Amino acid sequence: MNLRMLADAAIEKEEYFLAPEKLIAGNPRQTVWVQYTDPTNKFFVGIWHSEKGKWKISYTEEETCQILEGESIITDDSGNSTTVAPGDSFVIPRGFVGTWEVVTPTKKNFVIYEA
Repeated sequence: MNLRMLADAAIEKEEYFLAPEKLIAGNPRQTVWVQYTDPTNKFFVGIWHSEKGKWKISYTEEETCQILEGESIITDDSGNSTTVAPGDSFVIPRGFVGTWEVVTPTKKNFVIYEA
């Protein structure tokens, strides 16, 4: 078995903007560097960055995150908010609905499993 060292992975950068129907404030450019995808295309590991803005989220996947830079506020559909900042690690479960607001440009490591 060969281990895949993420630091040595060939990383392709993808920049994009969110769909207009998701936007609440701003129009943040987002960038993702996918470091690993499994053969089924259901498991992903990488780095994500976003400029300031706020948008609606609705998770069909399971995601584990660790914030590397910046500050964001994640709010569920009941209005409960959590502020995340560098060093914070958390899981967003499948079925989570709410908003993501980038207060200061945010970068995170992520691991996603799409069932």
